[in-house]
Amino acid sequence: MAPTPANSATPESGEPGGTDTTTGSGATKPAPGSTAKPAAKRTAANSAAAAGAKTTAGASVTKRTPKTGAASTAPAATKSGATAKAGAARKAAATTPAPALPADERAALDAAIGDLAGGSHVWAALTVSQRARLVRSIRRSIGTVAQEWVDIACASKGLAPGHVLSGEEWLGGPYAVITLLDALASSLDAIATGASPLDGVTVAPAPGGRIRVKSFPANGRDKLLLSGFTGEVWLEPGVTAAEARNTAGLAQLTPGDNGGVGLVLGAGNVTSIPVSDVLYELFAHNRVALLKVNPTQDALVPVFERALAPLIEPGFLRIVRGGPAAGAYLTGHSGLAHVHITGSAATFDAIVWGTGAEGAANRAADAPQLQVPITAELGGVSPIIVVPGVWTDADLKYQAEHVATMRLVNSGHNCIAGQVVIVSADWPQREQFLRELHSVYATAPRRPVWYPRSDERLGAVAEAYPDAVWSADRTRAIVSVGSGTGTGTGTGTSDPVESIEYFAPVLGIVEVPGTGQEFLDAAVAHANDKLTGTLGANVLIDPVTESALGDGFERAIADLRYGAVAINTWTAFVFLSATLTWGGFPGATTADVSSGIGVVHNALLLDRVERSIGRGPFRPFPRAFGRGVFTVLPTPPWFVTARTGAEVCAGLTRYLIDGSLPGLVSTFAKAMRA
Repeated sequence: MAPTPANSATPESGEPGGTDTTTGSGATKPAPGSTAKPAAKRTAANSAAAAGAKTTAGASVTKRTPKTGAASTAPAATKSGATAKAGAARKAAATTPAPALPADERAALDAAIGDLAGGSHVWAALTVSQRARLVRSIRRSIGTVAQEWVDIACASKGLAPGHVLSGEEWLGGPYAVITLLDALASSLDAIATGASPLDGVTVAPAPGGRIRVKSFPANGRDKLLLSGFTGEVWLEPGVTAAEARNTAGLAQLTPGDNGGVGLVLGAGNVTSIPVSDVLYELFAHNRVALLKVNPTQDALVPVFERALAPLIEPGFLRIVRGGPAAGAYLTGHSGLAHVHITGSAATFDAIVWGTGAEGAANRAADAPQLQVPITAELGGVSPIIVVPGVWTDADLKYQAEHVATMRLVNSGHNCIAGQVVIVSADWPQREQFLRELHSVYATAPRRPVWYPRSDERLGAVAEAYPDAVWSADRTRAIVSVGSGTGTGTGTGTSDPVESIEYFAPVLGIVEVPGTGQEFLDAAVAHANDKLTGTLGANVLIDPVTESALGDGFERAIADLRYGAVAINTWTAFVFLSATLTWGGFPGATTADVSSGIGVVHNALLLDRVERSIGRGPFRPFPRAFGRGVFTVLPTPPWFVTARTGAEVCAGLTRYLIDGSLPGLVSTFAKAMRA
């Protein structure tokens, strides 16, 4: 969600819409041996592209039959670093008054939190087997509303029903949630019988004293629907295989523990995110949830109500709407035990520290205004590292389409969007690849750039890069790193496109020298040191070049300090794979939050996660035959150039819902015409 201007009391949550405005003051140094990125790398220094959140006045509550229960058992929190000096500083600071929330709206929010406090006791009384049955009940509910869910999501983004790009809303909506529910149900079934979610899952060594959990494909369905794709979770250095198996399950190992009531501040860009975050609160932490939807998703609330009725009715979930006043009231509510946000670092800072002079004073005194723990997924500037090799013309075209997809899906309003392409200045095919990229980027199907204040962010790009190459009626830009001459400067060592998450169709190109291992090491260093954030990185490499690099390739992957790494696929694959994890690289703090704290998805309920790595085939079917990773998939349906992508994504989701093999055969036939 776009950061809210500094004169707003509390920003809306959601995906970032511009720069991360974290100043880094008060940032802590990484612990010895930590691989966390330097603070100057992790934070963005420019707010020129920041945009305010779309707000809706007031608050409304989704409420089913209330359950009576005891008052909230959320643990009280103490103010870290609070001193008399800090209090005096805050009183002296010029602050913007919080927007007033009418008494009836406060009462409605209080009642919702009270209902959830009672529901938390009911949740704690459920057995793991009962929770598994509940998961399957939610799955059935989602199946009944899937088409309406997608239609409303498309309409909210300016897409007509059945639009050629509407497949994005199937994959990023019902498909993602159903696959997450299925994977959670499998983990719960294992735990209920005294087994581990990792039983039957391969655990193997990884570089640097780590272990890897080879978690995708998890079953035959995964192998069928995503042929040639694999994924693994790397745990923190020092975690043993025995520890991983014994701790897999997280809060479901102690289901009677009451985690209290958590606040989920939902994303505004991808419709599965609020639902997935609620599920993670429940199953990873034993916390019932108050979901505050982003105003961009208000129209989906009736769908969410029906889809999540099995959680709402017993008091495990309440859904509320509202603007900044509601958000400010909720983040300061004494009945909450935890806050989770998907959004921007600017929004995170406003919640934790406050805004304006008051926020600066709180940060300087290390006196956060938020009195409970917080986790967050906050986006960043994602690299696309193109390792030079000898590519065919078909390879160059296909991978150009791949890169364009990473930026243009959802009009670039994605934390997972690739933003900076790192290519070799010494690659003989560099110019040909960039010509293909410019061509497909300009000619890919057009769609509205719909996220609030995107026009301001695109305007900031035009100002920072007068020589930008524009297309699609000036709604898409490609810029060269080092060419900026305008006012939108970055950190002083990074270009704006490297330090500002534009959250819009803006793609940067940077060249580094070398070929082979020399290039790869330089590209990894550039990504680690120059680009804001630690959420996701993409690497494209042909099988011959990867084989030639040998162990050096995996060493370079280990050196990438990102929470998700995608090799010959897009980090969206990691995001959509329930048995992988999603979140920033470990090491962030409330003082210097980077791409966030903690992970989500993680249906195996793994502890001490460091990153997830996804792999895909470099070439699609049939060119993949005998040439690297084999797949029966032609152009993936999420590519913006896939002619049948909408039909295929809808068909795959319907197969998850009804299990119809004839329907699946029809879907595969359509996929072959992509």
